[in-house]
Amino acid sequence: MKKICLSLLFFLLVFSACKTTRYTAPAVSNTRSEYIARYSDIAIREMRRTGIPASIKMAQAILESADGNSLLASKSNNHFGIKCHDWTGRRVYHDDDHRNECFRRYNRPEESFLDHSDFLTGRPRYAGLFNLDPYDYKAWARGLRLAGYATDPNYDRKLIRIIEDNELYRLDSGTPLPSPRSSTRVSSEEPSSPVSLVTGRQILRRNRIRFIIAEEGDTYESVTREMELMRWEIAQYNDLPYRAISPGDVLYLQPKRVRAERGSEIHIVNEGETMHQISQQYGVRLNRLLRRNYLEDGREPSPGDTIFLRRQTYREDPRSNFRSGPDY
Repeated sequence: MKKICLSLLFFLLVFSACKTTRYTAPAVSNTRSEYIARYSDIAIREMRRTGIPASIKMAQAILESADGNSLLASKSNNHFGIKCHDWTGRRVYHDDDHRNECFRRYNRPEESFLDHSDFLTGRPRYAGLFNLDPYDYKAWARGLRLAGYATDPNYDRKLIRIIEDNELYRLDSGTPLPSPRSSTRVSSEEPSSPVSLVTGRQILRRNRIRFIIAEEGDTYESVTREMELMRWEIAQYNDLPYRAISPGDVLYLQPKRVRAERGSEIHIVNEGETMHQISQQYGVRLNRLLRRNYLEDGREPSPGDTIFLRRQTYREDPRSNFRSGPDY
């Protein structure tokens, strides 16, 4: 009898081990770079359709789905953790803040990305988000937390960290990130490194920003159509009103930066130069350049003036009786 019991015990242990091995066998998982490469296109398309920054959509998808590896994403194609609410489609039940909560279930991951856009645009609690600067991902992240998208008090910080660690803000210019399998990269530090497009137009880089040189016959409509941008983007990126584009104009295709690249600390003003021209020359936002040099909008420097491109030195602010320190 003792031998029979021991035999049964041994059999049960072996059977249990086999079951465990069967159900915990590691599945093929997405890496973060693979996940971004796979879904950045649809994030950009949805940005153009609804105005939700692609960086925010990708960061939310990464965080909510664990790079597409969560049970909810892998089994139900729900990449944003959206619960049922008034959902009339397929459902799945999953433990979250409470046990056995109802979540939306989709046939394909792409449906989840589209529904996420409709979810944000169709609910009054998120309406304030669409008054924010579409390139201010930090404001969007904070807005989502304040609107109650998630209960995590650090939700905005996590989104911002994901965006910055993976340079997802580049998606907001409408340009997908390079594939992780691609072995060719364009140096961001070479201001005149051309990149050929299907159209034959050369895209140059300055201060890690993509730009083109306007050609004869270029208009806002033709450039935005060719570069697949929205009409207002050219005006906003280049601090320009809607006016005729002249041949030779520098036209940035991405937001300019807050300071010039390393090595470009100052600029000595030449005869006839404007602050806008200097801003375009170094790829620095005009408002930041004015503020850094204590200049009011519309005021132009004199020939020989020194324009600080990266940070202020300690000097007297002519608008006050105080001294200003470095602009970090």
